[in-house]
Amino acid sequence: MPSTPVRRPRARRGLNQRVLQEVALRHFLEVARAGSVTEAAARLEVAPSAVSRQIGRLEQELDTLLFERRARGMVLNSAGELLAAHARRAWLDIERVADEILALRGLRQGEVRIVATEGFAYDFLPSLVAGFQQRNPGIRFTLDMSVQSEVSRRVREGQADLGVTVSLRSERGIDVVLRHPAPILAVVAAGHALAARRHLALAQLVAHPLALPAASSTLRQLLDISASRQGLALEAAMTSDHLYPLIQYVAHTQAVTFCGELALRQLLHSGSIAAVPLRDREMNERHFEVQAMAGRHLPEAARAFVAHLREALERDA
Repeated sequence: MPSTPVRRPRARRGLNQRVLQEVALRHFLEVARAGSVTEAAARLEVAPSAVSRQIGRLEQELDTLLFERRARGMVLNSAGELLAAHARRAWLDIERVADEILALRGLRQGEVRIVATEGFAYDFLPSLVAGFQQRNPGIRFTLDMSVQSEVSRRVREGQADLGVTVSLRSERGIDVVLRHPAPILAVVAAGHALAARRHLALAQLVAHPLALPAASSTLRQLLDISASRQGLALEAAMTSDHLYPLIQYVAHTQAVTFCGELALRQLLHSGSIAAVPLRDREMNERHFEVQAMAGRHLPEAARAFVAHLREALERDA
């Protein structure tokens, strides 16, 4: 009688590394961005079943679930977040290496993708990009404007190489490659009674008409914190979720608004407005930041632009 073969426990399979470089990963990232298989399939122009198969293949190879399946979509779990961070860095590194190979051949080419808040995207960054391109004409730029909360997210997800914003706290998944003080100033028309003052305090301004940013902005949050601490009431004559309508408003009235110096630099040169430093503690706690994805080695063109930006800040300090 033949002996019964001994059933050995199956060894855990080694990870098929190729799966991390194939279509499955692209589909995985699109589901992570879209939040649903159906939406991801539409963006990829494939059938939803094809996307589901690729996600299942990844989860089988990695022996773990990557998403929390919810009634209204799919959200990355902890394992999915780790894989997404790896995938974004990997593809961005491939782009960087391709640019550096071109540079070795003497082709000064490349692209820098920037996302910035309005105050920097409107005037400050375009002038810096123009100056940079005079010395590096082969470098292309994409500059998108976004609200502060979206800047870090787009950098973290690899949609932008650099994020330019102001920040009050550290952000998960973000490296700060350049940081510079960005105190808040009181902004008035050039002929305003306060325009010649060397310093002001928020308590001195509440008697004047105020043009205030929307409640969701970090600037307004700091103003509200400072006012609450001092028992001050901020009554807005005008409110806007965009910076430049506020500045244009005060240029034609006796109102006061608030802004950082970098966003005002070109307008101050025009002579239509004046800016006065504020003594209040909270008004001096903001910092200008250039953000990059944590752990990512930036392309040569992006690193060169950060150096160019640093030189401009130090020159005008």
